[in-house]
Amino acid sequence: MAENSKLADTLNELTLFVNDRIEGYKTAAHETKDSQNKAYYEQLVQQSEQFVSQLNGFAKAAGGDAESSTTLKGKFYRGFMDAKALVTNRSEASILDSNIYGEEWAIKAYVEALASEELTGPARQAVERQHQASQETLRKLQQMKGTASVG
Repeated sequence: MAENSKLADTLNELTLFVNDRIEGYKTAAHETKDSQNKAYYEQLVQQSEQFVSQLNGFAKAAGGDAESSTTLKGKFYRGFMDAKALVTNRSEASILDSNIYGEEWAIKAYVEALASEELTGPARQAVERQHQASQETLRKLQQMKGTASVG
């Protein structure tokens, strides 16, 4: 049972970061003036919500609870980005910078979760798929930033 609760803790910790991801992309979708970017951010919100649903399912199966909160660090970061947005007038480049930074943090959380010995079977496979999707998102965001018009 101790192994199960460690697994639930690992999954809950990761879920906090994925919930941060949801909040970040909701903010980006709200702030962007680019309709294509808005559609992409909304797609990432939906993807992240599916990820949370999967993670919470595995956490419950391991005897844990579902996690619906975000990290304290994420809350502070979103506050900082809200203040920065006022100064940068919510430019597409600054929105992309925020998303890239947030995605890098999500990837670190996935790497930490995957380092957990308790994470096995279908739960590990799901986390590996999510980690891969997060890496693909980071590459796409970096590409978008590379092609974003300055100004």
